[in-house]
Amino acid sequence: MCSIFGIFGLQPGDDIAALRRQSLELSQRQRHRGPDWSGIHLDEGAILVHERLAIVDPAGGSQPLHSADGALVLAVNGEIYNHRELKAELRQEYDFQTGSDCEVINALYREDGPASFLNRLNGIFAFALWDAAGRRVLIARDPIGVVPLYWGHDREGRLCVASEMKALAPICADVAQFPPGHWYEWSAEGADGQPQGTLHRYYERPWRDYAAVEGVQVSKQELREAFEAAVHRQLMSDVPYGVLLSGGLDSSLVAAVAARYARRRIEDDDASEAWWPRLHSFAIGLEGSPDLAAAEVAAKMLGTVHHGFTYTLQEGLDALPEVIRHVETCDVTTIRASTPMYLLARRIKAMGVKMVLSGEGSDEIFGGYLYFHKAPDAREFHEELVRKLDALHNYDCLRANKSMMAWGVEPRVPFLDREFLDVAMRMDASHKMVRRGDAGPQRMEKGVLRAAFEGYLPDAILWRQKEQFSDGVGYGWIDGLKAHAEAQVSDRELAAASRRFPVNPPQTKEAYFYRTLFEQFYPGPACAETVPGGKSIACSSPAAIAWDASFAAMADPSGRAVAGVHDQALASP
Repeated sequence: MCSIFGIFGLQPGDDIAALRRQSLELSQRQRHRGPDWSGIHLDEGAILVHERLAIVDPAGGSQPLHSADGALVLAVNGEIYNHRELKAELRQEYDFQTGSDCEVINALYREDGPASFLNRLNGIFAFALWDAAGRRVLIARDPIGVVPLYWGHDREGRLCVASEMKALAPICADVAQFPPGHWYEWSAEGADGQPQGTLHRYYERPWRDYAAVEGVQVSKQELREAFEAAVHRQLMSDVPYGVLLSGGLDSSLVAAVAARYARRRIEDDDASEAWWPRLHSFAIGLEGSPDLAAAEVAAKMLGTVHHGFTYTLQEGLDALPEVIRHVETCDVTTIRASTPMYLLARRIKAMGVKMVLSGEGSDEIFGGYLYFHKAPDAREFHEELVRKLDALHNYDCLRANKSMMAWGVEPRVPFLDREFLDVAMRMDASHKMVRRGDAGPQRMEKGVLRAAFEGYLPDAILWRQKEQFSDGVGYGWIDGLKAHAEAQVSDRELAAASRRFPVNPPQTKEAYFYRTLFEQFYPGPACAETVPGGKSIACSSPAAIAWDASFAAMADPSGRAVAGVHDQALASP
């Protein structure tokens, strides 16, 4: 994974040398994402800059990637897991210039155009493809938004794009997130001779509508095999990698499956021994945290080389400004969880690991958050899952990607593999719901997933109750953050929050404190509008607060806010 920066729509008379210097300076703000090499393309219509984190083809995959005739120029942040299959399916010859998994995008664009090939990509990506001959650019982002992407316009109206907001905020007053699952084609010379562009949604799945999944069952075997295939695909790497292991269900399942494949080289269909056959796992928490203890149990059973790290409350507090600068949000849930993840990434980088697999996405697919126990019916449950998936690019994907990439460590998320999503999300949500008094798998959240992997993990891990990451690292973490914010923000300041922060005014002192730090790095309404607002109970969408009258009164993103619903669900009717 890397970073991209682009400016499109250069005109005769533009100071190209000055724009080149500016582009390099702005791209440098993202270099933590790609410390291994820098590349730049410049012509009469566009500038593309790439900061590379070398994961696949480290010796020869530098970007921007050019077609043999120089007409296509591509800068990608991400990975295309099915690139070998896509190359084999090409109907016409393409002269590949590198071994990069991303270069297949150039070939597919030339063969089919954007409307058809984007839905063939299985990967995590954000890219800009400059068609110099046609003087047009294609910009696209992966279906869920695992990889960040921002866009806007500079004062001269030129189209700008970057992996992180920090590279665009100084020059684009309209900076915004590029929407996941979309592509945008911009032409310097539209039908009327003026520049024009059109935004299209390419990722539309039948399972978004509950009517399409009602009554559908998915067997344990199909679910298990689809997830195993996703993990196997995402082990594609030419550099040392590991797994994040909190000791919760999701990260432990990722680690368990990865451990089964780690000794063989994925890049040659498991024909040879892996370059780094021992799988390393990583966890972090305050001294005595639940996650550290559970991770030790899981790692011992799986046989990983495990590394459990501790941090202090003060170390976490000291990191907050840098965490907010890197993750580019002031959302309370995200900051709580990003800080330990940011500290863990630094430890991982120090050990020479450049890629990790993580468990994000499972809760949004299977209803793992504790408030899902209150869903009134399967339709409401399913619709909340879709809402949560649609919002992931603002929360867990943003946290995992930017916290890790702050130190040049690439996170991959097998639960959000598009092929696995199609299997898991076509299941009727009635099979995912907790039913009171049920003695089988549905006695606990994500029961259908747990049952599919019986025997893969110790029961103490397989049936461990959900702990949100910011809780699992140690309950003193959230309490310490609240106490720190209480000391920093006065009652009077909070009462006047809507006047100082008219866009999504903070509702608590903790939120106010994060917002003041965020504003130091990202002032202005456009930056503030990139951060989602609205009430939440234990990471719910605002809509789910209506499920229980008590939710509105105790709204807090911590899972502890609704811990009691688990006991209620276990009780007899």
